[in-house]
Amino acid sequence: MEKFEVHILGCGSALPTTRHFPTSQIVNIREKLFMIDCGEGAQLQIRRSRIGFSRLGHIFISHLHGDHCFGLIGLISTLSLLGRTATLHIHAHRDLEPLMRPWLDFFCRGISFDVEFHPFDSKQPATIYDDRSVTVTTIPLNHRIPCCGFLFEEKRTPDHLIREMIDFYRIPFHELNRIKNGEDYTTPEGIIVPHSRLTTPASPPRKYAYCSDTTYLPENTDLVRGADLLFHEATFAEDNAARAKETCHSTAKQAATFAQKAGVGQLLIGHFSARYEDESILLREAKEIFPNTLLAQENLKITL
Repeated sequence: MEKFEVHILGCGSALPTTRHFPTSQIVNIREKLFMIDCGEGAQLQIRRSRIGFSRLGHIFISHLHGDHCFGLIGLISTLSLLGRTATLHIHAHRDLEPLMRPWLDFFCRGISFDVEFHPFDSKQPATIYDDRSVTVTTIPLNHRIPCCGFLFEEKRTPDHLIREMIDFYRIPFHELNRIKNGEDYTTPEGIIVPHSRLTTPASPPRKYAYCSDTTYLPENTDLVRGADLLFHEATFAEDNAARAKETCHSTAKQAATFAQKAGVGQLLIGHFSARYEDESILLREAKEIFPNTLLAQENLKITL
């Protein structure tokens, strides 16, 4: 099975603590690295997670609160010091580029690569990235400023050839790719050998949904339905539901209820308020509704 990993670099919220770094993640899909949000200290956590900088090609910023993007300028500077030459692509709200350009011109003058910004509309779901391995779609969220999550959907891989059957029918090499991608094989005598006899099915494609900084939005469940893993913010416990509503955040109970309604495989909660020295209260609250829940923590790696 091809690699599909989620690395947690930071899972705290706006106020700094000694326990957590601000929000940031790396998604590794078939050895392509995608960053989601870039809070302060993200590059240090990349080192601690033993992730190579060079394969990072695209950064997705959910919204322009500092705990989700203050690490960008430092990361870009470091990439230049490391001799990067490939273009770095940043997908974010349209306001980010005019904010970042003066900083790039001053602090990163003469960097060795281009930084290309790709603005998106956070109000409607839209495909913002697509290649042979994965499609990335926005998930509209409700926060104090424009904000969205991201859905990473793996592309289906070709079926697996049954070597004994390939040898039995003496199928030439140039036919193999077509067979793996669903076609039957016709022998020189005109006999049709069905695709199903020559292959075994590939593993089902996987999905990862990221929903941070949002109120509880049950109407979004169809957008993430059936995801193998859902990251959903759980800034507060239910006894602070009024504060969660006031600040446009979610409780652990709401995150678990959302996961249950969406029929996801596993829930990962994070973006913890600094008031919690022990987040086990959030985990217990979520597990009462959705037992397959994990607490995010720095340098945690989840394999889908």
